[in-house]
Formats: sequence, C-alpha cells, structure tokens
Amino acid sequence: MAGPTTVNDEAQLAQTIEMFEVITQSQPLDYQSLEILKEAYYKLGRQKDVVNTSKRIAQAYVQLGQLSSAILEYESILQRYPEDPDVKAALQDIESKAGNYVAAAAVQEGDLAVRSTPGQPLPSAQPAEDVDDGRLTMEKIFVDGRLLSAPDFNLYWRTPKPTDAPGTLHEPFIQVLADKGLVPLDRSLKLVCERSRLPFLPLEKYDIDVDVARGFPRELCYRWCILPFDRMSKSVQVATANPFNRQVVAELEHATRSRLLWYLCPPGELVRAIRKMLR
Repeated sequence: MAGPTTVNDEAQLAQTIEMFEVITQSQPLDYQSLEILKEAYYKLGRQKDVVNTSKRIAQAYVQLGQLSSAILEYESILQRYPEDPDVKAALQDIESKAGNYVAAAAVQEGDLAVRSTPGQPLPSAQPAEDVDDGRLTMEKIFVDGRLLSAPDFNLYWRTPKPTDAPGTLHEPFIQVLADKGLVPLDRSLKLVCERSRLPFLPLEKYDIDVDVARGFPRELCYRWCILPFDRMSKSVQVATANPFNRQVVAELEHATRSRLLWYLCPPGELVRAIRKMLR
C-alpha cells in the first residue's frame, strides 16, 4: 500500500490520472505514460487499477516486440497475484511465440532524439552541422513534404549560438511558421506528432510542478525551449515542441540522473509556461 497522501497530493494525482488516461486511451502503446498512470494509482492505493494498468503496459510491450520487458511486467503481477489467469495465459502465449529465446527489440525511429535512454550514447546522427538540433528531420518533414520551400526553411530555422544573449527564448520553429502564415500550427503539430510518435500533452491544462521546473538550468530551458514540468517516481516529464533535438537530450541528461519522459506540447503554451515558471 502506498504511503499516506495529503489532500493536495490526492488532487494532483487525480489530475494526473485524468490526463494520462486520455493520453493512453488514444495512444495505447505509450508505455511511458502508462507507467506514470500506474504510479499514480499506486500512490492512491488503487491496487485493482495498478494491476490493470500493469497488464496494459505488458500488452504494449508485446505489440512493440519488447517481449523481455513484457515478461518482466507480467511476472511482477504474479509476485502478488500468483493465480491471475490473464497473466498466466499471456505468458504462455509469449512463450509459444518466442520459444526459449526472447529478443530485445531494436531501437526504433533512429532520428527521434527523445527515445534515447539516459546513461547510454545517443543514436548516431547524420549532422550537417556540429549541433544536431533536429534540423535534418524537420527539413524532411516540411521541405521534402513540400509544405515549405528550402529558402524559407533556411530563413526561419534558428539554431541557438553561444553568442546569443543569456536568457534568450527561441520560439519553436513550428510556431514561427504559423506566425508567418506558412504552415498552420495544427498541421505542423499533427505531422511532428505522427513522425515522433510522442504523446501529445496540452500543457496549459497541467498543474506544473514549479520545483521541478526550477530544478534545471534556466539557460538550457530557454535556449532550447523545453520545460521539465513534473516528476513521477524516478522519471522527469519534459515538454518540447521539437522532439528531434538530440542536443538538448544530451544536455538535459547531464543535468539529472532521472529518466526523461518527453511530451509534445503546443508551442505557444510551452513558451508561456517557460516564461511564467522561469522568470
């Protein structure tokens, strides 16, 4: 049973559950969000929901081909409920498919920065510049996708420089495109979300943890327009509007030992939240 919670804790956990249930219903393979959901249920002592969410996590692992992780998740349920028929049947199904060999799934979407695991090297990039800030992937989406001309892309793409004034907040590229009337924001968000496969989070509806936000270097958050907005167990949730930026992943991993869970957020909401939290 989880430890005692205050009224404020319970309200925050209820908000977390409401939001991440919506996210995981629309994106059932998002095991990161499912983990957060499970943790929230655990802290509220809702054991039935904990078990059900754990099963959803295992099912997501199976569909993603991560069979070893699925087995571990199912076995964690059996430690407390050794006679659970659903878990037993699921494990037998995995064994019949995989035999005695469980393969670890290959890393997917090699150009997706936020899939990297803390403590491990970032995926090898194909940078045209020293800083891999997601430019190449964004160029594929917008220029190769014929939504934007190459000259316009080069004109409006902005890579922060060491000579920039401290505290300069660079607005996300997709917001700049919307402001210039080049690509509607909803279309950009849809394309980036589909390519990155990240969960989408309306940040303005979330009760941001100020201590978490201010526990990371302000200059880093301003330079790359990202915001750590909450902590769940050993993970830190981070909002971004450019999920292909490997450079910020590397920099943020140097600032924490926690696992990073990334979410795609509307850029306007992200900018407002950064300015409010990190004034």
